[in-house]
Amino acid sequence: MRVRRNKRFHAEVAASALSDIMFFLLLFFLIISTLANPNVIDLALPKADSNNTTDKAHASLSVTKNKEFYLDKEQLNFDDIEGALAARVAATGDKTVIVRLPKDLEVQDMVNILSIGVKLKLKFVIATTK
Repeated sequence: MRVRRNKRFHAEVAASALSDIMFFLLLFFLIISTLANPNVIDLALPKADSNNTTDKAHASLSVTKNKEFYLDKEQLNFDDIEGALAARVAATGDKTVIVRLPKDLEVQDMVNILSIGVKLKLKFVIATTK
């Protein structure tokens, strides 16, 4: 009696190339996610010799050169900042606000913003670059 061998075609998927592609995609997304800045408002911040980092969960109040005011990417008028900050503090309970001011802003504009923090008894932290 003659023994027949099974010579059927078996489909295979080459997984070695797929694992390389997945590795490169993982590296790409990790690098991109670390470079992403949550504050997309481009400001030239003042320089300081020493910097301390804070938690990113705090509210961010940004002012542009054209005196446009943003509270966490939401554009506001100057008169609406106090109410928006009070609502934010009431909702989160966090009294720390990171203030991002351009380095060539007038001192009076900075004082006007900081006076709002004094009224609401908030802790303002001024963002700087090293």
